Amino acid sequence: MSEPKDIDAADWVDEDLLTRSEAGERLVEEIESERKKLADLQKSESSPEVIARVRRRLDAMERLVKAL
Repeated sequence: MSEPKDIDAADWVDEDLLTRSEAGERLVEEIESERKKLADLQKSESSPEVIARVRRRLDAMERLVKAL
């Protein structure tokens, strides 16, 4: 039987991963921030392209949070 290969990564690397719950919480915070940004852009009459880009990002984040 061959010896296991030792990788140079420390054990703590696995602890750096987010749980689904933590990722969801962060995503909810980002969604709130993006909603405020969209509202501000709409109030300031920003270009339709900028508003559409923010709206697409917001829609994508909302779909992701539902999937978690």
